[in-house]
Formats: sequence, C-alpha cells, structure tokens
Amino acid sequence: VAAEGVPAEQGAPSTAPADDYDAKCSLTIPIARPLAPKKLGKKLFKVAKSSSKVVAAEGVPAEQGAPSTAKCIRRGVKDVAKAIRKGEKGFVVIAGDISPIDVISHLPVLCEEHKIPYCYVPARLDLGQAIGSNTPCSTILITKNDEYKEKYKQWYQRRVRGAS
Repeated sequence: VAAEGVPAEQGAPSTAPADDYDAKCSLTIPIARPLAPKKLGKKLFKVAKSSSKVVAAEGVPAEQGAPSTAKCIRRGVKDVAKAIRKGEKGFVVIAGDISPIDVISHLPVLCEEHKIPYCYVPARLDLGQAIGSNTPCSTILITKNDEYKEKYKQWYQRRVRGAS
C-alpha cells in the first residue's frame, strides 16, 4: 500500500549493503571499540554461522559415540560471562547497539582480565541472524573447534593484528 504520494518501493527500508553498514555503525554506542570493519565482520559472521552448527564432542567417551550437549557457541550476556569466568577460551563478539550500555559494559573488562579477544559488530540483529536465531543476540562467545579451525584462525590473526 502506497502512502500519500509515495510509491510503495520508496516507503520500504533500503537494503543497500554499504549504506546499511555505515548507517548501523553510526548507531553504535560510544564504548563500541574496537568495531569490526565490514570485511572482518563478514568473516566473523561466517565463523559464527559455522560454530552455531557444530556441537562439541569433547568429554564424551569413545564407546558412547554420541555428541555432548556442550555447544561451540555461547550466547547472551549471562551465559558468556559465566563461560568466561569458568575458563572457556575463544573470542567474544558484542553487539554495538545495546541499550542501556550497563548491560554489556562489564564484558570488555572481563575479557581483558582473562586475555580473551573481543570486538564489536554494529547490530545485534545481524549477530542473531549469523548464528541462525530469529531473535537478536547481544553477545556471543565462539570457542575453538576442528570443524571450522581455518576460519577461526584467520579471524583470530586479523583481530590480534588489528588490536596491536
């Protein structure tokens, strides 16, 4: 349905990739640094997508053969913070459009204390879609696994190189 004098196509939100990314970056919170550049963000979402499909088989006796329920990805502020405190290693991705800031403000400090790399992405909706969820996701912890080792290694090296 067209609005008064506006064609229906014009009223729809634009999905131009470059404009969309820049617009999302402009809406991030002030503490969202380091913000992943567009190219690195795409690689990050590929790693997240790969990790969301894999279930870790660590700790399962060989005779059982069934995979454990421990996933290679932790999502949500509480779950990520708990996993970091328990000593899980990997890297943390935080959405940059969280409001209020207090919800995630402790995560970068927690990551730095445990020497876990982290970065921000512009939108929590994109982060949720990357892990195959219909709901937005504020933060994820991606742990290392052999299934997606190359993608993980590429992203980790770029992130560490970019931080120094």
